[in-house]
Amino acid sequence: MAIRKLLLLLKPIDPYPFLQTEGSSLIKNPQVLKYLESRCKVHRNAINFCQEILSKKPVEWKPISRNDLSHPIRDVDMVITVGGDGTLLHASHFIDDSVPVLGVNSDPTQAQEVEELSDQFDASRSTGHLCAATVNNFEQVLDDILFGRVVPSKVSRISLKLNSELLLSHALNDILIAHPCPAAVSRFSFKIKNKNGESSPKTVNCRSSGLRICTAAGSTAAMQSAGGFVMPMLSRDLQFMVREPISPGSTASLMHSAFKPDQFMDVNWYSDHGTIYIDGCQVQHSVQLGDTIEISSDAPVLNVFLSHGISQIKSRY
Repeated sequence: MAIRKLLLLLKPIDPYPFLQTEGSSLIKNPQVLKYLESRCKVHRNAINFCQEILSKKPVEWKPISRNDLSHPIRDVDMVITVGGDGTLLHASHFIDDSVPVLGVNSDPTQAQEVEELSDQFDASRSTGHLCAATVNNFEQVLDDILFGRVVPSKVSRISLKLNSELLLSHALNDILIAHPCPAAVSRFSFKIKNKNGESSPKTVNCRSSGLRICTAAGSTAAMQSAGGFVMPMLSRDLQFMVREPISPGSTASLMHSAFKPDQFMDVNWYSDHGTIYIDGCQVQHSVQLGDTIEISSDAPVLNVFLSHGISQIKSRY
């Protein structure tokens, strides 16, 4: 398909509005202030650069702030996000499997800066794990796409049913099901079932701080931080982990594993309150005592242009 009409989705140009309040900065440490102002400048310059490059190409494009995006993205051939993984994640909730997306990491972490400032604060910038381009290679990556030299990868997403009703939001990274108060105990049970009607012989009953399920793309995010394993990027499997289980006993080995595309997880919620967090804080749904949640990889894939190294990543377990 020829790509002629693009949507340029932007992280807000001034992502740190709290830097100035009534003429004075809320940040008193001059080095932190300098660092945050640098991030704003670098991001703004990246936006200007991408727009200049697009103006030279035989395409029609329109810029929009991600804060102004409220409806499904239609009638475009591709979406380009300029920001980091958060901006691409935000875009994914408005895109089906018909529109490919390219992420541009506008503000990559600078290793030397992180090292120099490590004793004072964390100077990490954007990870951009899902972003195939930066300002350094944006034009080359864009040309490769426009001339058909590369194709997007089909990245799995998570489908959710709450009390048998399909939720419209699909998770690109992960979902967390937990009590809305992080200090409260979540009570639930789950069982892995096959779509042909068979199920695992064991129901796992849990008291914990929640349940996390991730895609392959999300396996390098919160799941890995919690001790999970990295999955091949194009895997359709879903990985799950019970967070901080209380006295798991004989079921401990069943609280962290993965299930296949021909399977789904059936969760029963036994706490008075709960929340399904989809891709961090992107989307939330409330759950209550007695609710059932069905989790699978039946969601439409997201077509993402990935860097070669990311698309070829191998499992580390």
